[in-house]
Amino acid sequence: MALFLIPDCPSVCPLVFLSVWLGSLVHRKRAEGDERSEDEKKSEETELFTKYYTEWKEGSQREQSYKTIPRFYYRLPAEDEVLLQKLREESRAVFLQRKSRELLDNEELQNLWFLLDKHQVPPVSGEEAMINYEAYLQVGEKAGPKCKKFFTARVYAKLLHSDPYGRISIMQFFNYVMRKVWLHQTRIGLSLYDVAGQGYLRESDLENYILELIPTLPQLDGLEKSFYSFYVCTAVRKFFFFLDPLRTGKIKIQDILACSFLDDLLELRDEELSKESQESNWFSAPSALRVYGQYLNLDKDHNGMLSKEELSRYGTATLTSVFLDRVFQECLTYDGEMDYKTYLDFVLALENRKEPAALQYIFKLLDMENQGYLNVFSLNYFFRAIQEQMKMHGQEPVSFQDVKDEIFDMVKPKDPYKITLQDLVNSCQGDTVASILIDLNGFWTYENREVLVASDNDSSSTADLDDT
Repeated sequence: MALFLIPDCPSVCPLVFLSVWLGSLVHRKRAEGDERSEDEKKSEETELFTKYYTEWKEGSQREQSYKTIPRFYYRLPAEDEVLLQKLREESRAVFLQRKSRELLDNEELQNLWFLLDKHQVPPVSGEEAMINYEAYLQVGEKAGPKCKKFFTARVYAKLLHSDPYGRISIMQFFNYVMRKVWLHQTRIGLSLYDVAGQGYLRESDLENYILELIPTLPQLDGLEKSFYSFYVCTAVRKFFFFLDPLRTGKIKIQDILACSFLDDLLELRDEELSKESQESNWFSAPSALRVYGQYLNLDKDHNGMLSKEELSRYGTATLTSVFLDRVFQECLTYDGEMDYKTYLDFVLALENRKEPAALQYIFKLLDMENQGYLNVFSLNYFFRAIQEQMKMHGQEPVSFQDVKDEIFDMVKPKDPYKITLQDLVNSCQGDTVASILIDLNGFWTYENREVLVASDNDSSSTADLDDT
């Protein structure tokens, strides 16, 4: 009798059925007048049990299909499995080298541009050389096997706009190819630092990548080597603040490639980058020195850390004490003081209040009871500190009821009594709400917005008259 005839019952172990069935089989044989000795009977019972248990363990007939499912999980080598780790590292290196060889090199890109220029189809569109689909396919045949993936109908349709002859711009197509090649090169470069080989970078991995990238960026030539560690920390924090909202300590390489931060960082290769571009680029030397310089200026006791009192002088020194209390309650501190890394998160949040990651940071501080929403009590708690600051500066405090109504009118939350983080993000007014509740200067700017707009208009009108 085969084991698969044993009835299924999810609540009872199959071994129980097996034991019961064998017991009934032996009992039936005894009833039929089996004249063997007890030792012989026990031996037969053991053989039967071993046979059927082995069949059950290897899988019954209805489980045969499981053997055709391909393996999809491969265990990572443990720390003590040195040989397996080395084998894995070597295989990954060979794989990345093979992928790198599949990319177009400079000579092949130059040849592609030559072929595209040779097959352009008149007339030109403005100053753009154009190519039609027939010539496009001809170039694809001559460009070589590496270029084959770029010469498809899908790519052509993607770049086709409003040309009356159904052509695409040669320059736009070439830029598309260049961008794709750059993305793949960068992905391979980042993957070399992916120690785990799982498609993400840890903080230490990204630090090593940026540290080794510094010598290749002419705009950072002026940085002293003693500042490298602070520069790397400053650069890495921006990636992790915005791309790791759950604070897992790792970022997907795909997310790094999809965001604009890497473009900003590699923009520093441009030796003629304008002063304005440098000042607006978080990764530039002037920006990094500005942030670090502010940190040093705030650190009055020169212990390398910031106390609440020292941080209160940040910016225009108008952040409320209630908000700063929450910062030191929620953020990582050491003996009640903030280090440079925590300070960077603080700066990134306050300088980018429109961004969802920054709003998430501020919302966590405003949500004192971790309820997932702000109610009237929460708003009143923080706005009272604004009112107290107004009294200290000799101003008449604004009524909370008026401010509360304006906030709910701006945000338009789904629940009329609760404001969630998603409500703030969806309303596109989250930065204004945050400024009203945590910063006297931000509240004053909001309260006098109409006067400030009128003043700006008057100034622009005066400038126009001067020009004429």
